[in-house]
Amino acid sequence: MDSEKRKIARLTWQRFRASLRMLVKSESGPKAVMLSSLLIACMVAINVFNVINSYVGRDFMSSIEHKNIHGFKYEAMLYLVVFAGSTVAAVFYRFTEERLGILWREQLTRRLTDVYMSDRTYYRLDSGSGVANPDQRITDDVRAFTTTTLSFILLILNGTLTAISFSGVLWTISPLLFGVAVVYAICGSVLTILLGRPLIRLNYYQLDMEANFRSDLIHVRENSESIALAHREGRFKARLNKRLDALTFNFRRLIRINRNLGFFTTGYNYLIQIIPALIVAPMFIFGGETEFGVITQSTMAFATLLGAFSLIVTQFQSISTFTAVTARLYKLTDAMDKAQNATICAIEVGEMPDRLSYEEVTLYSADKSRLLISDLNLEIIRGSRWLVTGADDAPKVALFRATAGVWACGGGRITRPGLDDILFLPERPYLPPGTLRDVLLRTGMESVTKDYQIMKVLTDLGLQEVVTRAGGLGVDQDWDDLLSIGEQHLISVARIFLAKPAFVFLDRPGSSLPKNLISRILDLLTEQNIGVMILSKNGESRLRYDGHLEIKSDGAWEVRHELPDENQSELNDLSC
Repeated sequence: MDSEKRKIARLTWQRFRASLRMLVKSESGPKAVMLSSLLIACMVAINVFNVINSYVGRDFMSSIEHKNIHGFKYEAMLYLVVFAGSTVAAVFYRFTEERLGILWREQLTRRLTDVYMSDRTYYRLDSGSGVANPDQRITDDVRAFTTTTLSFILLILNGTLTAISFSGVLWTISPLLFGVAVVYAICGSVLTILLGRPLIRLNYYQLDMEANFRSDLIHVRENSESIALAHREGRFKARLNKRLDALTFNFRRLIRINRNLGFFTTGYNYLIQIIPALIVAPMFIFGGETEFGVITQSTMAFATLLGAFSLIVTQFQSISTFTAVTARLYKLTDAMDKAQNATICAIEVGEMPDRLSYEEVTLYSADKSRLLISDLNLEIIRGSRWLVTGADDAPKVALFRATAGVWACGGGRITRPGLDDILFLPERPYLPPGTLRDVLLRTGMESVTKDYQIMKVLTDLGLQEVVTRAGGLGVDQDWDDLLSIGEQHLISVARIFLAKPAFVFLDRPGSSLPKNLISRILDLLTEQNIGVMILSKNGESRLRYDGHLEIKSDGAWEVRHELPDENQSELNDLSC
């Protein structure tokens, strides 16, 4: 962890600059530059009004001391003008900061989302990246990074302008007071770093622990029926309590360190109010050369200058959280870069329309301890039906995933159509939330495919009642709650007929569909010249196929092209 923190410390500034460059060079760059310029203008205006305010305040208090009623009224009017100008500048400053913050967050979130969803990065990231809760990092961490980074940039710029503006004011009042301010700020910053350094590590852990706890709660909500049927409430209660114990223990440590740091920083801030008076008041009392208003001016100038010099003291808790967020985002972006550049499948995958072939394809189990398929050579033409059987599901599933390009353990070459022309229907279908039209159609086909075409496919599969139950094709639904597994499977099959790919893989459809319906689906696929490969579960093996691939338990395989007589007779019975 120490070497990781040192690495993060070395790269934080580099990542920070890269993030800024990315924003400037993006489509939102010109608008970001305009908002930044307006922010700086507002910041300069605020500092100018603050300096003017210090002199107005000085003369205002001096007029009270000298009982100068005319000067009192004049300075009071100036106060109102300065307050009005400061209000306008401060409001526009805050408004512009928020606009720039949301612009930056939108740009960074869109970029991360695009990378996360492209080239199956989301799958590769989950497969073994070691990055926990990427969803939380893209949402909460991006929000915290952009808002906090912008806040720190503005604090540094504002602190620099304030230091320049009020150093001269404080030096003219007392060079000694200026020197005290510098030494006081340096000592306070050093002690704050020493006392609060553990906060960086604890905040890093806290963010992950909070996300893990929330992730388990979401899992319970999304799998509530399965948990209830399996009566696993006790197990999940124990798991949630364990997560809660971890995050509360870590949070207690955060509270203790914040308490110790708070003792120092609170006392540090209180002393700021009295130090200027201790130095300047004797000049007024004993020397007589200093006006009373100068004391109030020195107090304001000293506090303002110390605020500029003491950013580490006043913002260390935020800095520690920011450092943790930066580290987490760095780890996420680094993992996504590696996932995109990594070769997920050692098998060479080529693309060719209307062809599916396997050349010397060898597949191993995920832990590489077992040979699943040895040197498979097979070519399947478009429009043909193939059955894959075996005593074990593992080789069939490995072949299914290797063809899709998501199996890493093996070698050889697979030639298939592009992923837009070959579809894979897993044993448990996946229907994303949305409208029925969105579920059934490929992205970009919504305006091309007409409703009557969708309804014809659904009618052929006996799904008219599903449309009625869903409220039509354009109503958002949570399909896991609305449809049975069999209906979800049929909706996935309907998507195949609307997409019209060259080939389709069906993983054990007999788990949720009867064999007569599978036979009907095969006939419809053949009519549309769609090649199909079925991974056998039970009833599928008794239907008609053009070829049969049998995978042995030792990885050997056998291909048969002729059909047994009993299969053909059973098909004739089904036809009747």
